[in-house]
Amino acid sequence: MPSPTRRKFLTSSAAATAGGVLLSAAAPVHAAGSDTLKVGLVGSGGRGSGAAVNALVGDANCKLVALCDIFPDRIESGLKAITQAAADEEKQRKRTDIVNRIDVKPEMKFDGFDGYKKLIDSGVDVVLLCSTPGFRPLHLAYAVEKKKDIFMEKPHATDAAGLKSVLDSVRKQKENGKSLVSGFTYRYHAPKREMMKRIHGGEIGDIRTVYSTYLTSELWHRGHSPKWSQMEQQIRNWYYYIWLSGDFIVEQNIHTIDKAAWLMGGQLPVAATGLGGRQSRTDEKYGNIWDNFSVTFEYESGARVFNQCRQVSGCHNEVNDIAYGTKGTCDLMRHTLTAADGKVWKPDNANTPLSDAYQTEHNELFAAIRKGQPINDGEVSAYSTLMAILGREAAYTGKRITWKQLLASGQNLMPAKFEFGNLEMPPVPVPGQYKLGNGKA
Repeated sequence: MPSPTRRKFLTSSAAATAGGVLLSAAAPVHAAGSDTLKVGLVGSGGRGSGAAVNALVGDANCKLVALCDIFPDRIESGLKAITQAAADEEKQRKRTDIVNRIDVKPEMKFDGFDGYKKLIDSGVDVVLLCSTPGFRPLHLAYAVEKKKDIFMEKPHATDAAGLKSVLDSVRKQKENGKSLVSGFTYRYHAPKREMMKRIHGGEIGDIRTVYSTYLTSELWHRGHSPKWSQMEQQIRNWYYYIWLSGDFIVEQNIHTIDKAAWLMGGQLPVAATGLGGRQSRTDEKYGNIWDNFSVTFEYESGARVFNQCRQVSGCHNEVNDIAYGTKGTCDLMRHTLTAADGKVWKPDNANTPLSDAYQTEHNELFAAIRKGQPINDGEVSAYSTLMAILGREAAYTGKRITWKQLLASGQNLMPAKFEFGNLEMPPVPVPGQYKLGNGKA
């Protein structure tokens, strides 16, 4: 893999947007909306249901025809949620053409560990990959093999082996001439795109420091049933198991890390050091993840990104990204650029809601398919995922870790086989004892 510190994500001949979406040429198979695009959703939880409705809104001649989830009950609850959300969209947008394009017949509902293959092989044109992150490299590889246009949620992997697989799939998708759009929402937010154009144009000079935070409260927990095996318990509460979510520094804080990577022009840090722990979520039901991290990423130029994230209720909440350059500063979430002389610039569309970005992802995906001009932001997004995993491993080990060490570690956190039954949970990582790789002391 070429060194990202020397590789420009946005080349002069291939940059389509400030977010790093690359264009390639292909024949317009579904030009001008003349053909119905059949959409299949893998992972029918909350984010998957949202993505399905975004797809239906994004193209007036697409239909949701297939659903997949490991658990059959999640398929039915997901379909109900999608239908309700689609009805709400119709009311809000004063349209009547969204709900009637949900057409998932019984034979197009797929469950089990291999359900994703059945869905991808069912004749769909576009696949929405919104399942548990640990499975995403497998799902992406098969969708790429079958040459589908793809929307893929973040993060893209939870370990080094999965990340390598994703990078290989991204390359193959470019060769396929098919689109791949990732769920890094901020890169599709119009005000932030305007700001990034100015930042990368040199308006605040060379960035020396980025202060980034994702401080929030605790999230959901789905409880436990004596009927569930250890495997089922972990998958139903996937957020709390490292192999499934990557820990919350990778699953949720990934947005803040991605914004930092965007601010830094797409280069990867050479190394990271970090700390953190598990002070609030100490009950066994919370699996083996931590509840707080503080990581420093260092760059060849001497620049630093300082990232803090926490999921503890009753504390100060903050999601922020402030970049300090040689000519000024940027407050990304407040949409302000401040020059050294104190002059402040804000984009005209600064008040655009973030929810628009969720829709823009799908608008641009389906527009690219219709035009026969595939877009692919997979490489940029994969490197943001790598950066998040790097920060996690630096904190877990308590050591300075380079991205080269991470990729060379052969880290593979996946179980030897996917089946319902006993699945031992690795212990909570302890710095000084945890080892880079598969985490064993």
